[in-house]
Amino acid sequence: MDNWHELPRAAFDLETTGRDPHQARIVTASVVVVDGGGSVIASHEWLARPEIEIPAEATAVHGISNRQARRSGMVPHRVAAQVSTVLAGLFDAGTPVMAFNAPYDFTVLNAECARYGVIPPVASPVIDPFVLNKEVHRFRKGKRTLVALCEEYLVDLSEAHTSAADALATIRLADCLADKFPQLQTDAAALHESQIGWCREQAASFQDYLRRTRDPEAVISGEWPAHAELVAA
Repeated sequence: MDNWHELPRAAFDLETTGRDPHQARIVTASVVVVDGGGSVIASHEWLARPEIEIPAEATAVHGISNRQARRSGMVPHRVAAQVSTVLAGLFDAGTPVMAFNAPYDFTVLNAECARYGVIPPVASPVIDPFVLNKEVHRFRKGKRTLVALCEEYLVDLSEAHTSAADALATIRLADCLADKFPQLQTDAAALHESQIGWCREQAASFQDYLRRTRDPEAVISGEWPAHAELVAA
């Protein structure tokens, strides 16, 4: 059996204009690739020039202003196309791509591709440390953000909310989870399939909790690694 965390692997991360993955636009994108030992062998970064304004609250998170994006950013359809090409090459080679809370990043990318007539990558195999942590550490209290989990597992994330730093930290976090929980040491394709079911179960459990305690009509999507519905506005 080929254990994914002992083979070449990659990570994908976006910084965007907002929280709704169907409406958010890419601001920065990064894909980082490491070898079997975890050394970085390739790093791809993009700065986009979104066709909408970057809200101040988004700039406060990732640090990219409208002025900077307009001055140095690429047109968004080229960013979507180039990111998709890099990811498709990795997936075609069977290289697993880590993405923390994958449905957000892949849904944003798919929506951008739909806007600009770009063919999105078929996202498989994907490994999502957010889903993994919720499966192996079900009763953990507190936040499960990338920053919080990196602090817990002593993963360096000194430049949080920059896409390149977040992507590399996602790989390191996934490796730590595999080292600590042997049930995660498996073939990447098999783990991808397991996460589809785990995410569905996790979403159903959270939805039930919200309906019992806060909002009787709460709906939590269990789709993974991307949400199917696209709004190319």
